[in-house]
Amino acid sequence: MTVAEFVVVANRLPVDRIVGPDGEESWRTSPGGLVAALEPMMQSMHGAWVGWPGQADLELEPFEADGIQLVPVPLSEQEVADYYEGFSNDTIWPLYHDVIAPPQYHREWWDAYVTVNRRFAQAAAAAAAPDGTVWVHDYQLQLVPQMVRELRPDVTIGYFHHIPFPAHGLYAQLPWRDHVLRGLLGADVIGFQRVQDATYFLTAVRRRLRYEVKGPTVAVPAGEDGAVRTAVARAFPISIDTAPYLELAARPDVRARAAEIRASLGNPSRILLGVDRLDYTKGIGHRIKAYGELLAEGRLHVEDVTLVQVASPSRERVDAYVHLRDEIELAVGRINGDTDTMGHTAIRYLHQGYPREEMVALYLAADVMLVTALRDGMNLVAKEYIATRADNRGVLVLSEFTGAADELRQAVRVNPHDIEGLKDAIMTAVEMPAAEQGRRMRALRRRVLENDVNTWSSSFLAALADVRER
Repeated sequence: MTVAEFVVVANRLPVDRIVGPDGEESWRTSPGGLVAALEPMMQSMHGAWVGWPGQADLELEPFEADGIQLVPVPLSEQEVADYYEGFSNDTIWPLYHDVIAPPQYHREWWDAYVTVNRRFAQAAAAAAAPDGTVWVHDYQLQLVPQMVRELRPDVTIGYFHHIPFPAHGLYAQLPWRDHVLRGLLGADVIGFQRVQDATYFLTAVRRRLRYEVKGPTVAVPAGEDGAVRTAVARAFPISIDTAPYLELAARPDVRARAAEIRASLGNPSRILLGVDRLDYTKGIGHRIKAYGELLAEGRLHVEDVTLVQVASPSRERVDAYVHLRDEIELAVGRINGDTDTMGHTAIRYLHQGYPREEMVALYLAADVMLVTALRDGMNLVAKEYIATRADNRGVLVLSEFTGAADELRQAVRVNPHDIEGLKDAIMTAVEMPAAEQGRRMRALRRRVLENDVNTWSSSFLAALADVRER
C-alpha cells in the first residue's frame, strides 16, 4: 500500500459497492457533504481514505477510485452489531443528543468499540506518510486520535465531531467517560459544530481530567518527564456544497417536476415540507402533532395546506427506531383519517429516500420548510432548502436546538417542545407576506453561499496547518 500525505478516517468509505446482475463489482461515489468537501483536495494530494466498505465480513485489499486511495477496514457481523449499532448508535448517539432516548451501557459493546477503533487507527497509521496529516471524523471513532498518536507521534492529527457534545451532567453518565476524553485529546485540533459543544467538551476535560484549560486550548500531558503539548478545541460549523443545488434548481426539468408535485397534491395554497432521517432526535412527532392540532382547531384547512413528510429509513434493527416508526405512522394515519377529503390529503408521508434531483424539486415546491429537531449537530437540510431558493421565496421554520440556528438567524426560530409556540411559528410562516419572505431569504442565502462546505474544510485545515507550524 502506498502512503499518503493526507489521510481521512471515517466510519464509511466514500464509495458504495455495487454488484451487477452478472456478479461484476463496481464502486459508486457516495452522496454526502463530507465526500463532496474533501474529494477535490484528496485527489490533488493523492490522499487516502480509511473506512468500512459497508458490508459485514468483507475483506478487501486497498484500491483506488477517482484518484483517492481507499483503505477498507473489515468488520464482522458481530462487530457491526456491537460497535456500530450498539455502542455508537445505542449508547453514544442518544447520550450525546440529550438522552432523548435512554442510552444503553453494555461492557461488551465498549470492548468492541475499543477493538474496532484500534483497527481503524492501525490502518490510518500505516497509510500516513512521515510527518503527514490524519483527519478523523465523528463519534464512531473517538478513540482513534490517541491511538494514532501512540503509533505515529510524527503526524498531525485532526478530529471533527459532527454531532452535538453533551453538557457535563449528561456526559458524566458514560462509564468510559475519561477514556473517550483522552481519545479525543490525541488530536491537535478537535472541531465541533457549535461554540456550545466545544465549551461542553472543555468543561468535561477540566472537571474530569483536571488538565489546564485556557480559552480553546488544553495542556495535554505528553510524557513521563512532565512535558505537555497543546490541543485546540473550537467550533467549525459545517455546511453544504452549494453548487449542485444551484445547478439543479435552475434546470427546467427539475422546475417542471416541482410544478408536477404541487399539482399531484391538489395545488394547495401552501405546501409544508419536512425532510429527515426517521430518528427520534428530529422532532417529527412534534411537528405532526402541532400540524394536526392546527387542522383540528380550524386555523388550517386540508383544502389549502398539505404537509409532505419525507422520513428516510434509519437504523431499522435498533428497537427505538422500530417503535418510532410505529408512533409516527399511527399519528399520520389518525390525522389523515380525521381530516382528508376525496381530493385532498393532510399529510403525504413518504418512508423512503430520494435522489438529489427529486429533493431539489420538493424544496422548490415547498412554501415552508419545517426543521424541528430536538437536538442536532448542524442540520444540513435547512441549508439545502435555502440554497435552492434562488427565487427568494419560501420560509424556514428552524429549531433553536440545531447548530444551523446559530448561523441562520433570519429563520422563524422555534422551541419544538413548545407545541403552542410551534403552532404559532407554522402560522407565521404560512401567512408571511412575499416581501418579508424575500428579505429573510436573501439574508439566509448570502450566509449559506458565502459559508459553504469548502469554507468549512479550509478553515479546519488552516487550523491544523497552524498547529503544524507551531
